[in-house]
Order: sequence, then C-alpha cells, then structure tokens
Amino acid sequence: MDVTLENKHLKVKIRSKGAELYSVYGKETELEYMWSGDPAFWAKTSPVLFPIVGTLKNDTYFYDGVSYSLTRHGFARDAMFEVTDQKQDGVTFTLSSTDSTMEKFPFEFEFQLEYKLVENLLEVTYYVKNVWDNKMYFSVGGHPAFKVPLTSNSRYEDHYLHFDNMENAGRWPINADGLIKAEAVPLIENSSTLPLTRALFQEDALVFKNIKSDIISIKSQLHSHGLDFYFEGFPYLGIWAAKNADFVSIEPWCGIADSVTHDQQFQTKEGIVSILPHELWSRTWKVRFY
Repeated sequence: MDVTLENKHLKVKIRSKGAELYSVYGKETELEYMWSGDPAFWAKTSPVLFPIVGTLKNDTYFYDGVSYSLTRHGFARDAMFEVTDQKQDGVTFTLSSTDSTMEKFPFEFEFQLEYKLVENLLEVTYYVKNVWDNKMYFSVGGHPAFKVPLTSNSRYEDHYLHFDNMENAGRWPINADGLIKAEAVPLIENSSTLPLTRALFQEDALVFKNIKSDIISIKSQLHSHGLDFYFEGFPYLGIWAAKNADFVSIEPWCGIADSVTHDQQFQTKEGIVSILPHELWSRTWKVRFY
C-alpha cells in the first residue's frame, strides 16, 4: 500500500514496503525532487537502514558469544511496515520484532518511521523502542536519493553540494568488501562547497565522520531550485550516487560499516547505539525543498 501526504506546498508518496519515500513533488516549483528508482542504475529511492548501517565483516557479528548474520544495511528496507497513524500531512509506519527477526537480530524492538509535512519541509523521524529487559544495540540511518540534475535544462555538473560550515574533511574509503579502511583520504580543504561530478562516486560513497556542518544543500549554478538537508544528531554522513545515474543520495547515519580492523563484536562496533530496557530513542532529519 502507498501513502500520500499533501499540503499546499508538497505532495509526498511513501511505500509500506520498507516505509520507503519515493516521491516529493513541489506544487509551486512543479518539480519532482526524488530519484526515479530506475532499476538500470539503482532500483531503490530511499531505503531505511536498520538494524545496521553498511556492511558487516563477512556479513557476521557476535553478541554474547553467538554469531548472527545480516546483509548490508539490515532487513528493514525490505520489510512490510504497518501504517499505525495517518493524517493528511503525516503518517507513522511501524515494524516490530518477530521470531524471524530474532534469528538475525536477537533483540525485541518496535521501530517506527514518522513522516511529517511542515510547509515546504519534510521531517523524517526514527523511533526505536527497546521492548525487552536487556540493553539493546543497533544502528539506524537514511538513504534518500535526490534527482540531479533537478531541471531539464541543467546538467549534473551544474550542481554542487554546500555545507553550512567551512570544512576540512577527509573521506573514509570503502574497500571491495564494503568495509571502512583504516585511514581517511583528504577531500574537502577549508571549503564549504563540493562540486558534483560523475567521477566523485567512482570509488563508492563518500563517508564522513563528525563533520562540523548540520546542513548540506544541493544547489545549482544555473537556477535557484534545490534543497537543504538537516541532519543534526547524526555523527556520520554518506554521500553517494550509482555510476552515471542522475541522483545524489544524502545519507545521515547513526552507525557505520565495520572497519577493516573490527573484531565483529556487536557491543563494541563503531557508532553502535545502545538503549536501556524499555527506553525510547529517536532522531530526525529534515529536508526543505525550493
């Protein structure tokens, strides 16, 4: 089942499978802002990353001496969510633990995604509730892919990324197995802009750790349309596009792929989030479209 949210500025569509956002249409700009999901390049549009972000070493982790297997980015992106609350300008999707999820992820949880429209802003909130009597460990993240070029009379290279702070930030390379290498590679040097080129993502995603900025924008040199992406509270940021595809994915993460040196112990995994029994945890990212 698809859900449509609407106000006088935006019309937004989300699938129940994966609670996946797949369309944001600006009524005033008459622009579609989301990637089309063309399977020739990448069939998804905004997968939800839970209960891990990225790749585990050998797709395996250990918890309390037992090994478990999870594929890249976890199982939520392919799961059927239940619509548990819906209004014209907001909806909540819920995924709860089952016997099947416990075989891969031995924690009892309730995972919710709330989408909410506020004028020309889309707010996306993750809620994770620990519903059992032991500490819970997890990661969560977003992966929305935005259309670039945004207008029919502009090119990919006419667009750029703008950070709200001056950055000196290296990218953390990803090896062939999807793991984070041990050292960063210089990328942004005393700048707040990063020009978009096809070559930028030839070696997989750009992965950043604890940058100064809380807002990253997609802008164009040729027109005034674009978006501002707010990700305060997410310590990791991925930026990615499939080879020669017309999009840029902005990925706020609370969690990160295993490093090449990680010992596969879940409790000590870099970026792992832990919450106490019956605790509720949340994070919100927002996008303003213009």
